[in-house]
Amino acid sequence: MRRVAALLMILLAAGCSEPPNKEINRAQGAIDAARAAGADQYAAESFTAATSALQQAHEAVDQRDYRLALSRAIDAYERAQDAAKLAADGKAKARSDAEMIVSTTNAAALALDAKLKAADAAHVPARDLAESRRISKDAAATLQKARANLKSGAYLDAIATVKGLEAQIHKQIQVVDAMPPPRAPRRTARTH
Repeated sequence: MRRVAALLMILLAAGCSEPPNKEINRAQGAIDAARAAGADQYAAESFTAATSALQQAHEAVDQRDYRLALSRAIDAYERAQDAAKLAADGKAKARSDAEMIVSTTNAAALALDAKLKAADAAHVPARDLAESRRISKDAAATLQKARANLKSGAYLDAIATVKGLEAQIHKQIQVVDAMPPPRAPRRTARTH
């Protein structure tokens, strides 16, 4: 495809006495399609290169260097096409990563909840569990937000939402596990 574009560029360059509007519009369309595919998020480097090449094409037109404008417009089109392809792969990977991190964080949150229930059953004082309960409550709200991001397709936001949360939860699990068992209530000696 690049060879065809290069050949087209050479053929068109011979008669470049007018701005390459058709190629610039084609490049703009490819950039718009890449943006719609999520290239600005999932293939940012390629997408930025495409938009930069299109900007250079416009600048070359302003300077009446139509050969350079044509070259940059074709480059912008090709880069936008590449960005759209990379975006599809990047989005699929981000979805997989987001689903995995939300799932493992949810499993950790469930484990912390189970530890807190066991601590309650063992009559651990509430003040000793306050921080762990706060983390558990915050984790539930954060996971709810991450699930909403997943549902809406905002995979990078889902990842960012729960980033570091699993480690906090595991730390609280260790805290609860390290708590000494509560003392049995004193029995008063009965005299008969």
